[in-house]
Amino acid sequence: MPNIALLNNIEHKDLRIVTGHRPGLGSEVAWVPTFADEFRSLQAHYPIIFRQLEDGANYEAIALLGFQEDENLFLEDGRWDAPLVPWLHERQPFYIGRNGDELMIQVDLDHPRVSTTEGEPVFKPHGGNTDFLEKTSAMLSNIHNGVQANAGFLEALKRHALLDAFVLDIEFENGDRNRMGGFFTIHEERLGALDGAIIAELHAAGYLAPMYFALASLSHFRALIDRKNRRNRRDGHDAASS
Repeated sequence: MPNIALLNNIEHKDLRIVTGHRPGLGSEVAWVPTFADEFRSLQAHYPIIFRQLEDGANYEAIALLGFQEDENLFLEDGRWDAPLVPWLHERQPFYIGRNGDELMIQVDLDHPRVSTTEGEPVFKPHGGNTDFLEKTSAMLSNIHNGVQANAGFLEALKRHALLDAFVLDIEFENGDRNRMGGFFTIHEERLGALDGAIIAELHAAGYLAPMYFALASLSHFRALIDRKNRRNRRDGHDAASS
């Protein structure tokens, strides 16, 4: 369980955050939740799909990173092999909290990135915010605004029945097979067949472009499969060498 505390420059004056993506820092994840405001940048690198939440009624968008649990195919030799890391992963170990009506930064003190001996300092020696914290604060603000706006986007997808379940059967070069099920994509034909007034409404709300960004991102399934094949070849070579 996270150990969440309200960030302050007295109790956390020596706090440092380990950046990078070496093993053990929590980057071994197969997907990261995202939101419509982020689709424009992420669609150039990751497939963006949707999954149904445990309540069975609501959905979330995710950037897909791998084909099985804890598999991040963008991790290469302790680095993230893409120019953009999804914000909801990059902001770790920080969260947005509330103190009354005021938004505040929270930190998970038990997160493996939290340290007092290595990494980026959060506060300056005399208590001011470092550039690292200012950048993180701006990112958290963008996340908060994006998540708040995302509810309307997801509701529009549901209202117009635009989410379509899919199953993807993949055979990798080494003969391994993988079946992806339980996920959803935007139904392109159904979207294109919507009444002009509805299309205009979606466009005016800022929802139409993210829908097409998500559709365009699906071309990266091929690149993700290629990443898996390269990793299988490397792991097979490493096993043979040992």
